[in-house]
Amino acid sequence: MANYVQELRPLIQNIEKVILGKTEVVKFLIVGLLTNGHVLIEDVPGTGKTTLSLALAKSINADFKRIQFTPDLLPSDVTGGFIYNAKTTEFEFRKGPVFTNILLADEINRTTPRTQSALLECMQEFKLTLDGKTFELARPFMVIATENPIEFQGTYPLPESQIDRFLLKISMGYLSSEEEVKVIAGQKVKHPIEDLKPVMDMQSVLQLQLAVKNIEVSKLVLDYIVKIVSLTRHQEDIKLGASARASIALMKASSAWAMLEGRDYVVPEDVVKLLPSVLKHRIVLQPKAAVVGKKSEEVISELVKTVAVP
Repeated sequence: MANYVQELRPLIQNIEKVILGKTEVVKFLIVGLLTNGHVLIEDVPGTGKTTLSLALAKSINADFKRIQFTPDLLPSDVTGGFIYNAKTTEFEFRKGPVFTNILLADEINRTTPRTQSALLECMQEFKLTLDGKTFELARPFMVIATENPIEFQGTYPLPESQIDRFLLKISMGYLSSEEEVKVIAGQKVKHPIEDLKPVMDMQSVLQLQLAVKNIEVSKLVLDYIVKIVSLTRHQEDIKLGASARASIALMKASSAWAMLEGRDYVVPEDVVKLLPSVLKHRIVLQPKAAVVGKKSEEVISELVKTVAVP
């Protein structure tokens, strides 16, 4: 396990050359990478969401594509489609930006549900079906989506079926004054992302993804995960609880976190650490809870306290 830590530490440090003071956020994003999961980043503009995504892609020498979602975007702008070739008199498939390793879906909630749904099969099954033909996506394939939590005019909220596809929902948060000074000083001449070099290759990423599956999760920890997730379906402040997919996501994310911490087994503390990021976008609060200003994170925190730690 020490070998994996030695591989992952340079990756974290490399990303932190351009993303200052956000070690935990960087590690959460790597959790998504290690589990072949997708990550939704919700935060205000200018906090480094795009830079974080690009820094990860450059650090692992991955193919990176970005889609700026707008109301007039079509599904074919995401997936690609069949184009008629006048020379051959045949229809040829032209790949869209989804054929990549890391796809940045920028402001994903600004496009219509029809276009949002073009990502569903890709995110769940890592393949794309068009006109009866199936195309396999690259491995690894990871969607990093962003959305603005403040501005709702002209947006289309993600349906539960799609938001459930995201392993984690995280936020960047503002920098401290000292960190912000370092950031603006570092960009006086050029952006440090321009000089960022890879510290890992695709084969290493795939090997790490396989290694995460071998992290031990005891029966006690599995029971702990299921008890917490099950309680979301019976809590009075929660209108819609999390499904079994949340339990699976929590198990996978906790395994990746254990690897980052240098262990080959999951402890309950790993579960608690990942719990808010795994569950907060998978539950819907009762209107009365939202009216009094309760947040999903608060409800989850209260819920965890009722479950005995194994």
